Amino acid sequence: MPAARVSSAVMTHPVRRAQAEEMCVRLGLGGIALDPAPDDDPSALRTALVAWSRTGDGATHHLMIQDDVAAPVDLLDLVAGCADRFPGEALAYYTNWHARNGAAARLAALAGAGWVRAVPEEFTPTLAICLPVAMAAEFRRYAERSADRHDDEVMAAFLRSRGPGGTGGAAALLAVPTVTEHIGTSSINGHAAQGVRRAVCPAESADARPALLSGWVLEELGWLPYMRYGEGFVRLPGQDAGPDARNHFTWREALGHTELTEAEVVKVMRRERGEDAAAAVADLYGASFADELWIHCLLLGRQAAAAARRYAPEPVVPDPAGRRLRAAAVSTVGLAGLPPERRPEVTQAHTDLLSAYAWSAVRSGDRMPAGDPLPRG
Repeated sequence: MPAARVSSAVMTHPVRRAQAEEMCVRLGLGGIALDPAPDDDPSALRTALVAWSRTGDGATHHLMIQDDVAAPVDLLDLVAGCADRFPGEALAYYTNWHARNGAAARLAALAGAGWVRAVPEEFTPTLAICLPVAMAAEFRRYAERSADRHDDEVMAAFLRSRGPGGTGGAAALLAVPTVTEHIGTSSINGHAAQGVRRAVCPAESADARPALLSGWVLEELGWLPYMRYGEGFVRLPGQDAGPDARNHFTWREALGHTELTEAEVVKVMRRERGEDAAAAVADLYGASFADELWIHCLLLGRQAAAAARRYAPEPVVPDPAGRRLRAAAVSTVGLAGLPPERRPEVTQAHTDLLSAYAWSAVRSGDRMPAGDPLPRG
C-alpha cells in the first residue's frame, strides 16, 4: 500500500455540479470545489484556487481534477503510488494530444519511457494534476496575485519561478500513459474553439501502472517535432530560455538546429512512403497535410530512437503493454494534427488509415542512420 496520503477535489461550475458529484462518488474523491463567482467572467484559476485549498488533514499530496474527465476507479491508489515514487514533483496525469507537451509524451511513449519532463514554456496541463501539499500551498499564494484566468498558464509560470534562479524545482512530470481522458468539447473557460481534445496516449490502468510506477523518465528532449493545425513544427533545444519561447518554427526553418537536411528528409519520404497510402490520406485531407504528417512522424521516430539510445537504462524491448502504449500514442497523431474543424468527421476507418500511415513514417525515422541529435547534458 502506498505511503503517500492523497487528498483530492474536483473543480466545477454549478452547471456541471451533478457531473462532478457523480465523479466524486465513482472515484472516491474528497469532494467538489465550486466556482465561487459563477456569474462573473469565466476563470478556471478562480475555481482552481478553491480546489487547491481543500487539502485534507494529514495529506502529503493533493490531487486536483476537473469535472469533464473520465478516469479509472483505482485513480487515487495509482496517484498515491506515483507520489511515493516522486514525492517532491508536480505530476500531471493528462496531456492534450495537440500540444507541445502532447508531442513530448508521444515521443516518450515511442522511446519506451513512463514519464517525460514537460516543456516549461507551454501551459502545464491541469486537467488532473497532483502536487505535494506544501507546493499546493505555495501555488495558492503565488496564484492569488495573478490576474490571469487560466490556471494552466499560471501553474506553468509558478513552476518556472521555482526553477534555476528561483527556489528549486522544475517543470511538471507528465504521465506518458494517460489513464484520464477529456470528455466532451464544451469549455466554460473558452477553449471550445480547439475542438475535440483528447489524451495523447490513452491507456487502461493495467497497462499504465508498470510504466508509471517503474518506467524510466525522459528528462531531455533535444529538438521536439510537433504538429498544429495541419502543419509540422519543431521546438528548438532550449527554446524556453530566449525571447522566442512561444514561437512556432516550421520543420524546414528548424532543420538547421538538427543533424538533418531538407534534402535528406524529402529523399527518405520519396523512397519509403507508400504511394497508395499517401494518396488516400491526401484524398481525405489534402496533399499538404499528407506530406506534413508523414514528415512529422519521420522526425518523431528519429528523435524517439535517439532518446531511447541515449537515455533508456537498458535496450527498449516493448512487452505487450508497451506495444499497446506505443500504438495508442501513434493512433492519436493524425487526428491531433488535423485542424479542429476536421476532427469530428474522422471515422474509425480514417483513424486506422492515419495510424498505419503514421507508423510507416515512425519506422522509417527509427531506421535512419544513427546520429547524435540530443545534447549530452
